[in-house]
Amino acid sequence: MSEILRRGLMLVLSSPSGAGKTTLSRRILESDAGIVMSVSATTRAKRSNEVEGRDYVFVSPEEFERMVRNGEFLEYASVFDHQYGTPKKPVMAALAAGRDVLFDIDWQGTQQLKERAREDLVSVFVLPPSHEELERRLKTRAQDSEEIVAARMAKAASEISHWPEYDYVVVNDDVERAHAKVLAILEAERARRSRLAGVGEFVAQLTR
Repeated sequence: MSEILRRGLMLVLSSPSGAGKTTLSRRILESDAGIVMSVSATTRAKRSNEVEGRDYVFVSPEEFERMVRNGEFLEYASVFDHQYGTPKKPVMAALAAGRDVLFDIDWQGTQQLKERAREDLVSVFVLPPSHEELERRLKTRAQDSEEIVAARMAKAASEISHWPEYDYVVVNDDVERAHAKVLAILEAERARRSRLAGVGEFVAQLTR
């Protein structure tokens, strides 16, 4: 036996829009086979390029409310007239099997995860290097109007104010460096003694 059995962890990345958490999430999934993306349930309609079960689990508003009543979500929220939530069952099954799960959620969702599964949670807040750089990134994405960019910038200050609630802070001044930092956090947290369910058995084999 060369590998100690461990419980998986929930790695949360949060940031204001434009700080780069989606890019970082994609790079982490590409570079580390031991982590999978959490798939949210949503009440919004499926887009033509989306795949059921890969991008989202698409449910009716009535089904979503039933899931809320039955306590089937780790966290949920309403965003722009639609509801989004993280189904508890597949996440808990992955953690029990020693798989890590990546979450791209905001501070409100992170607070809910903290209330429901603090011991499994590792939270990272991604900051832009400056106010000016955040605005530049939002404008160069060419996805939003000037009004939406202004609204996102106004919201960013409120989102950034929640950084002290997170375990780690990473400044995304360079995506390669930020990616390396998040991977280092992930590796360190995987070695945390409280997650090593098989360490007692492993040590017993070493010392008998």
